[in-house]
Amino acid sequence: MDVFLRILLGTWQVLVLMAPYLLLGFAMAGVVFVLLPADWVRRHMGGHGWWQVIKAACFGIPLPLCSCGVLPVALSLRKHGASRGATASFLASTPQTGVDSIAATYALLGPVLACLRVITALCSGVLAGILVTAAYPREIPLSFSDSDNPLTEISKPPRWRRMLRHAFVTLPHDVSRSLLLGILLSGIMTACVPAGLFHEHLGSGWGGHGLALILGIPLYVCSTASIPLAASLVHMGASPGAAMVFLVTGPATNAATLVAMWTRIGKTGTLLYLMAVAITAISAGLILDAFFPGVLAGIPVLVERCAACSYHGWGVVAAVVLLLLLASGLLPDRDGDDS
Repeated sequence: MDVFLRILLGTWQVLVLMAPYLLLGFAMAGVVFVLLPADWVRRHMGGHGWWQVIKAACFGIPLPLCSCGVLPVALSLRKHGASRGATASFLASTPQTGVDSIAATYALLGPVLACLRVITALCSGVLAGILVTAAYPREIPLSFSDSDNPLTEISKPPRWRRMLRHAFVTLPHDVSRSLLLGILLSGIMTACVPAGLFHEHLGSGWGGHGLALILGIPLYVCSTASIPLAASLVHMGASPGAAMVFLVTGPATNAATLVAMWTRIGKTGTLLYLMAVAITAISAGLILDAFFPGVLAGIPVLVERCAACSYHGWGVVAAVVLLLLLASGLLPDRDGDDS
């Protein structure tokens, strides 16, 4: 019973810490969704060259698309004229971040990891895109014209309605299961695994970062759901750098993405994509451990702060609202869209 209560307390604390920032992030995601429609992004990512690669990474970073949602968007971009390099750049940078996950990272892991996560997403996207572009120098850009885009403002709901629907209906529904699972696993890991257990294996250095890399590559986890898992790894003795490696590789790589890339971008492009993500993840982890030794003090200790967090009024209200929004993801899917 004591373990069960510790799991509940640990899970509740993660909710209270993340909920206010997640709700703010969802609202910002709705704004981004309306202001950066897919057809506009496609026009700027079309063509062939390094500039398209850089723009694809920059455009992908704030978009609220997790690892499960970025794949069809990226393949659509490819179909409508995006180069292989731009597609790889978009696939690498987009699922690592998003306005919602950036806010949640700040809440649970501190400002240093939140900023470094954005920088790493940009670098991994640009590196992946440049490597893929260099591997296919004679690629002929796919045809693209505005006639391929049937979207029109006619008969669309008002912008504010689409904004609210995407922010507080569609997006919570899409990430609810993975996010709730990640929070629950964080509570279980925090309650059942002694602090410092993985210190010898997931500490700073190449060994710990390599192990975190191996752990993160095959997992199918979105950028927001990876945050409580990374916090739990730190609780169990992992260095912040090892947690950073997991934050990069977990959302950016999974079996479904790699299989789709293998067929649409090519074997060489897929291998270069993996190489780019691994290089940037390890580099970010080493930089974090080497130059930011005090960052560990800013990461909340989950169990020790449970009592204080449980009685934080706004956090409790936000946690309840967040649970109500995420509950929709447990219901059967309903047809509909944000248009």
